[in-house]
Amino acid sequence: MSNGPNPAPPKREAARPKPAAPGAAGPHYEIESEVHLLDRLAVLYRYRAIAITVFVLTTGAMLIQGYTAVPMYEARTRILIDDERSTAIPGLNQDNQFYEDPEPYYQTQYRILTGRDLVRRAVATLDLASVPEFNGTAAAPDSPAQIARELGARVMARLGAAKTAPAESPKPDETESESAWVDGFIDRLRVDPVRGSHLVDVSFTAMDPAFAAEAVNALAREYVDQNLQIKLETTRAMLEWLDKEVANQQKKVQDSEQALAEYRARENAMSLDEKQNIVVSRVNKLNEDVMMARTRKARNQVLYDQIRETAPADLPELPVIAQNPVVAAAKTKVLDAQRVRAQLSQRYGEKHPQMAKAMTDLQEAQRQYQLEVGRAVQAIRNDYETTTLEEQSFVQALNAAKADAQDLSNKSVDYNVMERETQSNRQVYEALLQRENELRVASNSQANNVRIVDTAEVPKGPTGTNGRSWPVALALGFVLATLVPFGLDYINDTVKTPEDVSRRLKLPFLGLVPSVRGDKHLVLASAHVPHDFGESFRSLRTALIGRYDTPETKLLVFTSAQPLEGKTTTAVNIAMALAYGGARVLVIDADMRRPGLHRPLRLANERGLSQVLSGQARVRDVIQRTVDPNLLAITAGRTPPNPSELLTSERMKTLLRNLSHGPFDWIILDTPPVLAVTDAVVLAPLVSGVTFVVGAEMTRRRLAERALETILATHPKQVGVVLNKVDFARNKYYYSRYYGHQYKNYYAEAAS
Repeated sequence: MSNGPNPAPPKREAARPKPAAPGAAGPHYEIESEVHLLDRLAVLYRYRAIAITVFVLTTGAMLIQGYTAVPMYEARTRILIDDERSTAIPGLNQDNQFYEDPEPYYQTQYRILTGRDLVRRAVATLDLASVPEFNGTAAAPDSPAQIARELGARVMARLGAAKTAPAESPKPDETESESAWVDGFIDRLRVDPVRGSHLVDVSFTAMDPAFAAEAVNALAREYVDQNLQIKLETTRAMLEWLDKEVANQQKKVQDSEQALAEYRARENAMSLDEKQNIVVSRVNKLNEDVMMARTRKARNQVLYDQIRETAPADLPELPVIAQNPVVAAAKTKVLDAQRVRAQLSQRYGEKHPQMAKAMTDLQEAQRQYQLEVGRAVQAIRNDYETTTLEEQSFVQALNAAKADAQDLSNKSVDYNVMERETQSNRQVYEALLQRENELRVASNSQANNVRIVDTAEVPKGPTGTNGRSWPVALALGFVLATLVPFGLDYINDTVKTPEDVSRRLKLPFLGLVPSVRGDKHLVLASAHVPHDFGESFRSLRTALIGRYDTPETKLLVFTSAQPLEGKTTTAVNIAMALAYGGARVLVIDADMRRPGLHRPLRLANERGLSQVLSGQARVRDVIQRTVDPNLLAITAGRTPPNPSELLTSERMKTLLRNLSHGPFDWIILDTPPVLAVTDAVVLAPLVSGVTFVVGAEMTRRRLAERALETILATHPKQVGVVLNKVDFARNKYYYSRYYGHQYKNYYAEAAS
């Protein structure tokens, strides 16, 4: 059967499809994600009523508050708070009395400026009992906040529930009125440090400008006087304490030195003094002598062991003997005598006088050589014995010196304790005496590290004048009127635009349907169908024909996440649009719990799908004709007790299989919402595709995502999304920019 001519596709598509992989749920659509200024203006336009209301209320409230409030005057004085070291006298060691870290010191001073002790002194100076603002005689301001408080007090009094808040209990040395004055004074006081300097601005606010200047100046003077007074009192108290400690410490030094002298005399231990300690010097000298004697003995013992372990005949060959100069000279004479004898033996016989003389000289040289070798050996033996005796004598002397040192060390234990105590007492005494002298010099200087730089003058005008209140009111009203719509838009997480479908739900976007006020079940067959409404379904028809471009029968399931999103109306109008295009269409109401397809088509619902699936009727008995000959319908019929079981039965599968081989080009099934029941999920894998209807600004993204996850879990062939009930007037900036609906309105008006 021919589908008839298809309408021309729109010139600008909302999305560009990419081909889907085999078995995929459908093509992926990419929508332009660029954020334009008009998108932000669209948010303001959507919430224009709220923005205008916020602007009017904020601006009006601030203007009323500004023009009805009693003018307040602020006087300011500037104080310089230097580091405490700035008052130190050069050359005096006073670092231990100052703050090491400046930050805690300055924070402490800021707290003192707003503390009760300082404020009490200023209150006593100002005599607040005569000031109208503090004695209760001043007129109460007629500001909106004050009026609201008085009205609330009257209402609570009428209801009998008004209770007076308990006043703050006065301090032990304060009267109740004085405590109230101090609290009121502190509430009007402000301390502002000047960044990057040691300056601090002290401000006071009052209805009387002259009193504001007088109050802040009085507080500053009291602060300077109090700071100097505290420094002098602290110094005076420290001097009194130091006088007593110096006297006590001097007595301790004298007693400890006297005890040390008596101990040296009593123990006859003058060497205990380091300057007179000759015992230790003698021990050190003897210790060095012993070490040197042992070194010499060890060297001589090596030579002695060599000659003792060597045979007498081999002694001349020892290096220590052979290298002896006398032995070497004697050996040289022997060699010379042997050479002379050898020369004469070549010329004369043994009995020749010269030969006899040469033999006598040789024997004398050998005898002298043996004598010198014996003397060298005896010298080595004598050196060894001498160094041994020397070592023994030095060791005995060292042991005696050590005994003397040990005796002296035993006596020095008590002496050292007494000496350290004497030195400690002397050091403490000298430190206390130096500190006392420094404090006496510092106390005479009267230096103060705090002074007033700028005295407060009488303010010329109030802090917030009426002439400057309206620009601030307009600015604040504009800021709030801008922020509130964006905040509401951020909180609103419903699906509103086709971008939300493609970006958040990540599914193909088929098209959108505008909202129409009035008729709840508006269909294309109606005579008063708006142009945008009809054109949207023609666009949807084009999108569906393009997605399901196959000759066999196409079965589509229409569902939604929750009720009232318009899935039934969408399914009926899509079926009518396909039928008007020349296709043979069968629409089936598969929502057997709450059937609604028969209402827009104006059909009877006595028999329908439930009777077919339960075996009580045949298909040809329940098919009904509609206003268009190409559109046939099967209503839900009477509600069965088990609709889910009927839809999952073999009868339902057989019915869909038989209808797919019938004369229809399209079969549209209207199913219940996914989050309510599982009927649509059961049918999803049995059909050609699922069309998910989302109500614009009705369905939250999380609900839509959860419903789609449930559908996609069954692996349907294709899934597409239709955005229904779109309010073009509320979001016209967005849709006119992306979809050009102003041109559709233009052509609709031209056609009419």
